[in-house]
Amino acid sequence: MTDTQLPITVEVSALLFDMDGTLVDSTAVVERTWRSFAARHRLDPERILAVSHGRRTEETVAEFAPAGVDVRAEALRVIASEVGDTDGIIPVPGAPELLAALPSAGWAVVTSAGRALAEARMAAAGLPMPAVVISADDVRAGKPSPEGYLAAADRLGAAPEDAIVFEDAEAGVRAARASGARTVVVGACAAPSTEGLDRVADLRGVRVEQAAGRLRVSYPSIRIWGMGND
Repeated sequence: MTDTQLPITVEVSALLFDMDGTLVDSTAVVERTWRSFAARHRLDPERILAVSHGRRTEETVAEFAPAGVDVRAEALRVIASEVGDTDGIIPVPGAPELLAALPSAGWAVVTSAGRALAEARMAAAGLPMPAVVISADDVRAGKPSPEGYLAAADRLGAAPEDAIVFEDAEAGVRAARASGARTVVVGACAAPSTEGLDRVADLRGVRVEQAAGRLRVSYPSIRIWGMGND
């Protein structure tokens, strides 16, 4: 693999954020929740954790639950466990400062979590909820469908092409790209869908200035090429 470091500055009308792994570090809770689910059904937790990130809970339960299990009821049980467990949830570095610099009408959260879980995790991390939140409760198709990002852009009155999406998971990156938005990968996701995209380690280097009703966004990007060729 090769990588190129680039200082990026772009003007857009909206920023769209994934939540888990992008704004909020909920790794500890996620692992506890899915390990409990796996133990309850005698499943391999590592297989579940390898694919659960960025997906709606019910989709993961449906994939792994043994035959005869009521998927909807089990998903609700998992979600209730997650909502009630906020121990260890922290903001991704730079998230508090970045969100504080944004106008309320200029950003949204698009998450595979339900609304109650999103509110619980954002509150636990000490982060504000935006006026526009598109959760798992609001879409017919979860990520990698672009439905959530398209809905968020529409609610903000922005064309998808005039927005930046910050995402950390493969399903979310695919959703963001399919929406037509500029996509910035947060963290270490090395899926083929992230090749050539702007990438930041976290949000500490992202700066936003308001200019004539638009957002001037700057960040130090790393672009990685040749994924999967080693």
